[in-house]
Amino acid sequence: MVSVTPKVPVILLYTLQNTFPKVQQRPNSTLATKIISLVNQGQSRKGLLLFNQLQSFEVRVTGFLLTAVLKCCARLEALNEGKQTHCVIFKYGFNKDLILMTSLMDMYFKSRSVCEARNVFDEMTERDVIAVNGMISGLCRCNLTSEAVQIFEKDVGSWNSLISGLGQNMEGLGALNFFRIMRSEGMKIDLTTMVSVLSVSADLAALVNGQQVHCLVIKHGFEMYLPIGNATVDMYAKSGCINDALLCFNNITSRNVVSWTSLILGLGKHGLGYEALRAFDQMEMEGVVPNNVTFLGVLYACSHARLVEQGLEVFNKMIYKYSFNPMMEHYTCMVDLLGRAGKLEEARVFIEKMPVNPDVKLLTAFLSSCFSFMNVELTRKVGEKLLELQPDDAGAYILLSNFYGLVGDLEGVAKVRRLMSSRGIRKEKACTWIEIRGKVYVFESGDRSHLLHKEIYSYLEELIKKMKKIGYVPNLSLVVQNVDDQRKEEILLGHSEKLAIVFGLLSTPPGSMITIVKNLRICIDCHAATAFISKIAGREIVARDSSRFHRFKDGLCSCGNHW
Repeated sequence: MVSVTPKVPVILLYTLQNTFPKVQQRPNSTLATKIISLVNQGQSRKGLLLFNQLQSFEVRVTGFLLTAVLKCCARLEALNEGKQTHCVIFKYGFNKDLILMTSLMDMYFKSRSVCEARNVFDEMTERDVIAVNGMISGLCRCNLTSEAVQIFEKDVGSWNSLISGLGQNMEGLGALNFFRIMRSEGMKIDLTTMVSVLSVSADLAALVNGQQVHCLVIKHGFEMYLPIGNATVDMYAKSGCINDALLCFNNITSRNVVSWTSLILGLGKHGLGYEALRAFDQMEMEGVVPNNVTFLGVLYACSHARLVEQGLEVFNKMIYKYSFNPMMEHYTCMVDLLGRAGKLEEARVFIEKMPVNPDVKLLTAFLSSCFSFMNVELTRKVGEKLLELQPDDAGAYILLSNFYGLVGDLEGVAKVRRLMSSRGIRKEKACTWIEIRGKVYVFESGDRSHLLHKEIYSYLEELIKKMKKIGYVPNLSLVVQNVDDQRKEEILLGHSEKLAIVFGLLSTPPGSMITIVKNLRICIDCHAATAFISKIAGREIVARDSSRFHRFKDGLCSCGNHW
């Protein structure tokens, strides 16, 4: 049995509070279309309010109308209202409607109600490909990939859903493996397959895999499709090949806002602020209207290139020319822009004048800038506010603890660590991966599971000796464990970034570029060490972390040591 019963005769969705004027009776298909339009405009709450108001009229309930309401519930993750809609589905006998039941299952998944979603799926008297693929996608979204594999059916739709779901669930290696199996079993590859695998390759920065998929795109004649072109631009940009991304972008004959936004985001991640601004100007000249994500990309690019005046100009253009209401992400970019430029007081005033309260990400960005410029007073104040606002965010604790360590405040370090322990907070495990000849290798800190781990540590120790002779000093303040200096150096030695880079040095020809990807921000010590390694080894090293790309060459980094 499902977890709700059809006992509620009407839906009480939300209390209507001066949101809509009274409306006259109209065809229900028009009402459903209106509600779906509100969902697409990001106004799902208004869609629910509109439906609530219409309950006082004699409006015929149809599956189409209820599907529109479920879309609102799914977007808002409004579980209670979704359950009430489930009751109405039973009341009016729509529980045999496959499309409607699939939408109901999707709503439960998006509301993190896995058991209810399973019940809906199990009670479907008939299931089509869409229902099965919806179940696979939902299970992957809820981190239940093993269960998704169990209901997997070997048609192209299920393959695509599984590959896409695994990729979105940060299981890109599994997604690529299923793609290889799909090909080995002779399954037909379609446009959706190509876009999904390109997206997974982009997230992993798996360049060789991405290049192989690009070849398949050309082989199957998909290169002229716009989604493929956009995905290819994104893949090369995220794999550190911004020039190849530009070539793919220039080959797109009819570029849309997604094309331009992918390019601008890529340029920004590579620290090419002026180039991103030029692309934005060209986009406007060609009559393509930017969206919220486009502006995020431009502001991000300005932030990482410290283009304060240009960033302010873009922010004002977004508001006054295009009439966009800034989202929290835009405000975060502006605070980051000011903070990276050392304008901490201006950033503080900007936050105070914002029409909304700052969220965790914004305060974290500000805290990072205060930390970088060693503003003790602001760092303490913002850090304490952040811990108060988000007591279960591990990143804030680690950043504040590292700061106290740098300024020699051991009592502050101990206090933060005690808080973490008492609240059960654990730092996300850092890992770094590198692709060698089409295979992705993952390293964790202190990792000794690799077959070449003895060679890796031995070569790394030799490098450290050479680095120290030309100025490298291990940043022991980053190690908060109560151990002696020699042990602290050993801990720093085993950081995942260093292990991946050394494995790359051992596994690739001299002079070739090395690309690594880290799931978190690259640490201060690894950043300094990588610069020295690039000089000693004569290699260009590209490191993609959770924030941006770092290009190390001849002992220097493209970020200017501020990221």
